[in-house]
Amino acid sequence: MPDSKTAPRADATEPDRVWFRFMRLHQRMLMKMTARVRALGLSIPQFDLLSTLTEREGISQNELAERLYVTKGNVSGLVDRLVQAGLVERRAIAGDRRSYAMHLTPEGRRLAEEGIKTQRDFVAQTLGKLPEGDLAELDRLVLNWRERVRAIDEG
Repeated sequence: MPDSKTAPRADATEPDRVWFRFMRLHQRMLMKMTARVRALGLSIPQFDLLSTLTEREGISQNELAERLYVTKGNVSGLVDRLVQAGLVERRAIAGDRRSYAMHLTPEGRRLAEEGIKTQRDFVAQTLGKLPEGDLAELDRLVLNWRERVRAIDEG
């Protein structure tokens, strides 16, 4: 007999049901990750910014805003707080007196790496427990859904 928690229900093909399940799962995962990141002394936006800088250090605040999908004003305030906390440095960009390159301090890098490890552990405990075929299918479906959203944005 299928497990009632994992077996698809009759209404599972209704897009609204799938949407609500997906959004509730997203909210639950965000709450769990927020608690884990807070234990490190960071908010999710702070962790996002620090982890983004581990991927590409030396980018401008404008590039950072684009990568994080937030406004330049949001990034500016966030960077101000992280500079004040000693986690990020603004460095002048040669030939551009209005822009600064964002760099992690050693403590910022340590916290970012600790947060990334925390995130990887959470993913391993959850998504990592899916069978390989299910994970591949989920990836295919999410990419397909993303392309449909992008088509609307471009339309």
